Amino acid sequence: MRISDNEVKKILSQSADMGAHPGHAQLVEEIKEIGAEAERRADAQLVKQVVQDVVQTPDREEMIADLRARIEAGTYNPSGDEIADAMIRRSIADRIK
Repeated sequence: MRISDNEVKKILSQSADMGAHPGHAQLVEEIKEIGAEAERRADAQLVKQVVQDVVQTPDREEMIADLRARIEAGTYNPSGDEIADAMIRRSIADRIK
């Protein structure tokens, strides 16, 4: 979680209204650093998850070979939901390009 500059300014203005105390500037910097550290940890966790997902994704060539073998063996029978899902994903992918 990142503490925005606006939130820090709000805290500062409230503190100024109540009278600043010694070490106020240091406290503000510590609050900013805590927010920045939390954001770095969240980013690192996201990167780790994406890398793990990519590593676990089978190679396209392997997927194609598997589908080809199943079609040739007559064991590839996608449901209507699977076909519709593939059509929708293809449509979205085409719009993104």
